[in-house]
Amino acid sequence: MKKGVAVKYKRFLLSAGVVILALGVWSFSDDLFQISKNLEVFASLYKEVNINYVDDINSAKFLKTGADAMLDGLDPYTEFVPESEIEEYKLHYVSTQYGGIGASVFSRDNKVYVSGVFEGFPAQKADIRPGDQVVKINDIVLDGKNSDQVSQLLKGSKGAIVKLLLKRSNEDKPVEKDIARDEIKQPNVSYYGMVDGNMGYIKLDRFLENSAQEVTDALVSLKKNNPNGIVLDLRSNGGGILQEAVKIVNLFVQKDVEIVSQRGKVKEKNYTYRTATAPIAPDLPLVVLVNSRSASASEIVAGSLQDLDRAIIVGQRSYGKGLVQQTFPLPYNSLVKITIAKYYVPSGRCIQEIDYTHRKDDGTVVKVADSLMHEFKTKNGRSVYDGSGIYPDIFVKHEAYANITQALVGKLLLFDYATKYRLSHAKINDAKTFTLSDADYEDFVKFLADKNYTYNTTSEKVLTALKTEATKEKQFDQIQSEYDALKTKLANTKKNDLQLHKAEIKQALENEIVGRYYFDKGRYESYFKYDNELAQAIKTMQDKNQLAAVLKGDGSYKVIGKPVLAAVSDKDKNADTKDKNDQ
Repeated sequence: MKKGVAVKYKRFLLSAGVVILALGVWSFSDDLFQISKNLEVFASLYKEVNINYVDDINSAKFLKTGADAMLDGLDPYTEFVPESEIEEYKLHYVSTQYGGIGASVFSRDNKVYVSGVFEGFPAQKADIRPGDQVVKINDIVLDGKNSDQVSQLLKGSKGAIVKLLLKRSNEDKPVEKDIARDEIKQPNVSYYGMVDGNMGYIKLDRFLENSAQEVTDALVSLKKNNPNGIVLDLRSNGGGILQEAVKIVNLFVQKDVEIVSQRGKVKEKNYTYRTATAPIAPDLPLVVLVNSRSASASEIVAGSLQDLDRAIIVGQRSYGKGLVQQTFPLPYNSLVKITIAKYYVPSGRCIQEIDYTHRKDDGTVVKVADSLMHEFKTKNGRSVYDGSGIYPDIFVKHEAYANITQALVGKLLLFDYATKYRLSHAKINDAKTFTLSDADYEDFVKFLADKNYTYNTTSEKVLTALKTEATKEKQFDQIQSEYDALKTKLANTKKNDLQLHKAEIKQALENEIVGRYYFDKGRYESYFKYDNELAQAIKTMQDKNQLAAVLKGDGSYKVIGKPVLAAVSDKDKNADTKDKNDQ
């Protein structure tokens, strides 16, 4: 290049750079102007409405409504938390520690009842039981108060005395109990122990503070039994702290391995998380259980272990939340939680299912279309896909309760019978072996004789829809006699549902009764014998050939959750029924 041309070229580049810089500064200045302008408009609007509106306005509530509406167009995880809700926020997202008596409550017919007590805490030590009515707390009558209001009355500083007036159904007079509040801390690991096949089992409910240490402690304890494998149960675990998820994966994966990366608009917040220490169980066979309510940090654990071909995933497709949130302090002890990035598991896939950025004209959100999903490869070359949660290596069909069982649960009739049973049975067999006898079940059927548990079967819903459409088309008169006959037959068939679905109703009732004697630990142990997904996990780890075939990607295990297959599970995922696996 000639010298003159080179000088002109350099001048051109310099000029272009100045123009680009000027455009950038102008754009930045314009953004600042728009922000300043909109803040001024918002402040003026807030001020004028507060001053001039015809009725008095609750300023705090007014601001919260405005903030919520402003953030509603983003995603459901970006939220404003005022000072009044900070403690509740911490319980959900940081730590479940608080001062209380260790009991949960619910409202029914304007009265308040104990729904559960936590083993080892003041309520259980004072012999407070599920089903007890709470009449007063510190001389405050509870009639008409909701469960949130009552919970606030029960919570407070450790050591302070709470005076309760309780009524039990088999006792004539209410009983007064003075209970000292204690520090209540619900564990992240709600259960661990040995199950069939000499397998270790760990149930992790959430990824809040100390969850990784709790899993570590459980794993160390289980290893003393020389287990043949480990089942990590993440079903219905909605997630929590990302760093805790990374530490948990590190228990099973070698040091300095990429587990997850987060990428967003602010480059300084982009980060790759790697394992930092040597694992304590690098070679133990591992199965992770997931379902449609396993989300966020649960999906990081399941997805990274799947991508690294370290664990087999069993269950149903997970929720599909691939977003990372961070909290930022605001004035006057309030804060805002903002989605700052998407996360990507080792294969490079983001499992976020809902596209909150590209909404429809009416504001509704859409799922990532099958045609837009991309294929990624695990460490051993298996095919996995983005945009649709974590699809299990071994799919186990979602088993839903029958309509009658759902009605009995929803109407609290299983709860009420368990309360009655506890009053007449001082003790029962241990949780793992307890079964409800046929005589007990018949007693339960008699108990239901005067109870209202109306429900509609699927057939009845179809029949009602037929009547609606036939009426619209003015053809119902022609089919009414057949309609009435079918309706009568369905009603007669429905009377047999208590016997037709006896097995699953007994299962649910056993679980409720066992909880009265052995608390949450007993509920898990009672359910193990019915848990199809746990049985599949154990069976897989016992079959060394299948275990190796899945992780190597042999045959049908080469491709996991190809979009056409993932779509099949959506019907199962979105079924409006109660999952038997939720405990």
